[in-house]
Amino acid sequence: MSTPDADPTTARANDPDPGAASESAARYAASDGVAVITLNRPQALNAVNADLSTAVGEGLEAAAADPDVRVVVVTGAGRAFCAGADLKEIAQQRPIHARGHPEWGFAGFIRHWIDKPIIAAVNGSALGGGTEIVLASDLVVASETAMFGLPEVKRGLLAAAGGVVRLQRQLPLKRALELVLTGDAIHAATAEQWGLVNRVVPADQVLGAALGLATRIAANAPLSLQHSKRMLYRTVNGASDWNAEWVSEDPWAVNEEAVQTVFSSGDALEGPRAFAEKRQPKWEGK
Repeated sequence: MSTPDADPTTARANDPDPGAASESAARYAASDGVAVITLNRPQALNAVNADLSTAVGEGLEAAAADPDVRVVVVTGAGRAFCAGADLKEIAQQRPIHARGHPEWGFAGFIRHWIDKPIIAAVNGSALGGGTEIVLASDLVVASETAMFGLPEVKRGLLAAAGGVVRLQRQLPLKRALELVLTGDAIHAATAEQWGLVNRVVPADQVLGAALGLATRIAANAPLSLQHSKRMLYRTVNGASDWNAEWVSEDPWAVNEEAVQTVFSSGDALEGPRAFAEKRQPKWEGK
């Protein structure tokens, strides 16, 4: 999935360790109470494949198990935060989830709960699954060059990695519907105005700003942080005002029903194939 161009010089400045070996699809480092997980497929704009999902999921596990880690920062290497799912992998019908851990969800992240606060340091474009990683994070610091959006409808797909579950919980419903139904992207300034991100900073300050915020949080009591996060998520939503039958429904079960329909369609194959073949898709609506 393509993303808007960004300044490669700026992107390198945001990489916490530009000279590090690139054999891992996600890098993990921890110090002073903060763990940093860096999506590390810059040549593919950090598009999510099985290697990246596995490495990110293992990084979250390491952070959760380390009593010295109190906050996690997730960022991207290179000029993009995350371009979403690797459509070339999908076109070849290869799995992109973490090996042995389907319960972690997309990127090894979006259903991988840990009690410790997670900050997304969005160094560049975050489209599709990139936006869904943002939605699954607790706080967001974004580059002024960052873009957010859920273009799945343009590919005959569904924003099934939390986009259609979480977006309307974090934005007014009509804003969420606009993003989902048009598939269009918004700039970081708009995302901040809408409340999708906490703050926008110059491109060369993204990681530093996120680490500064993480340090402020990490100075607080670990148990207080963990239980405060847990309780906020447990109590944030009330009953549906649309259909009484939905009150007790698991949103992920509803999401799975939609996934079964959309992802088994011919259009779900056509979209990634058209992308890989660099042509316009031919939709059939089935």
